[in-house]
Amino acid sequence: MELYNKILRREAKVGIIGLGYVGLPLAIDVAEVGFTVYGVDTDKAKVAMVNLGQSYIEDVPSEKLSELVSKKKITAFENYKICRDCDVINICVPTPFTKTKDPDISYIIGAGEEISKYLRKEQLIILRSTTFPETTEKILLPILEKTGLKVGVDFYLSFAPERIDPGNKVFTTKNTPVVVGGVTKTCTKLTELFFSQFVEKVVVVSSPKVAEMSKLLENIFRSVNIALVNELALMCERMGNIDVWEVIEAAKTKPFGFMPFYPGPGIGGHCILIDPYYLAWKAREYDFHSNFIELAAQVNENMPFHVLDRLCEILGENGIPLKKAELFIIGAAFKKNVGDTRHSPAIKVMELLHFKVKKINYNDPYVPELKINGKIYRSVKLTATNLARADCVLILTDHDQYDANFILKHSKLILDTRNLIKARGLKKLYTLGRR
Repeated sequence: MELYNKILRREAKVGIIGLGYVGLPLAIDVAEVGFTVYGVDTDKAKVAMVNLGQSYIEDVPSEKLSELVSKKKITAFENYKICRDCDVINICVPTPFTKTKDPDISYIIGAGEEISKYLRKEQLIILRSTTFPETTEKILLPILEKTGLKVGVDFYLSFAPERIDPGNKVFTTKNTPVVVGGVTKTCTKLTELFFSQFVEKVVVVSSPKVAEMSKLLENIFRSVNIALVNELALMCERMGNIDVWEVIEAAKTKPFGFMPFYPGPGIGGHCILIDPYYLAWKAREYDFHSNFIELAAQVNENMPFHVLDRLCEILGENGIPLKKAELFIIGAAFKKNVGDTRHSPAIKVMELLHFKVKKINYNDPYVPELKINGKIYRSVKLTATNLARADCVLILTDHDQYDANFILKHSKLILDTRNLIKARGLKKLYTLGRR
């Protein structure tokens, strides 16, 4: 098979549709082992930056990107015409949800329709975007087969979910196993061969829908367990004399049968927030209601509202009217040590507070600027003066570079939603999960 040999010799031209948090790191990994990569993105600014060798993804060093671009191993394009020259095409487009929490797979459909215009024999298409089971076979496949070409005979189609963890320095795309499920055995074999060129371990499953479901399970597992500890935190607050953080630290000393998860102001990122709704939506097609999964998602989405309630309570106890309060927010990213703000609970909290307080300042060394309800906020310096000026300091993201003792020393009141400050028994320090 010509395509098999091209992949094996790393002579295949590899297309990557979508140059975001998944697509750009993938482009680097593929190009580093010798493949020529053609990236496609509708964002002209991203295309221009890639072709200049300038990275906009924290996990992708500009030096590495620039070197590969200068060697013509990576080139970015604004349209899909280059797909005709590609032997392997990875679809790495976003899969958000609507305001009513229904899946929005319009980006997958759009990519499929554009690829179909240039689809030819001996091409391998790999869907990597997180989605609900049967998307590959019931939505993407019919679009591609409208060309008259047949899957498993003329072209090949698989699903291989991305497993990107922004900021993780231990598990990267190279040493994180890839799950692969093809529409046919040949589709699976080719996809396995492709990923084995630059990933240490490839896990083969029986079908695309198994691979699709496995991705949802990974993230729903986290969603459910985070919801559990969030609810436990609320219970500990109500009881008044139990510190949920101490409870978790004690429980995690058990060497088996327990995995620690931590409460916070909510959940963010792309997958953990969205995936439960993707699966719940698909389940309803089969007259099945995933009550447990949906409830967990609701608990997590309610946490920013609880932070607002807790803040009102703290300010009230200290005689400060909410509408006259000046707040200093520490951290805007959805998790520590990254600049990723997708669905960040910190931003949700800021949106809730925007029209309710006198002033909001924030600091995040990874997020220089934010737009909240139409207003531009810029990160201010974390100084003693800025901390002392605020009526209350809210810790919403616990970046490692934050000095807990410095924040504690110079703040009047603190609501720590991440347990950055380990001290206890101080009148000015409040946490989630402890009255």
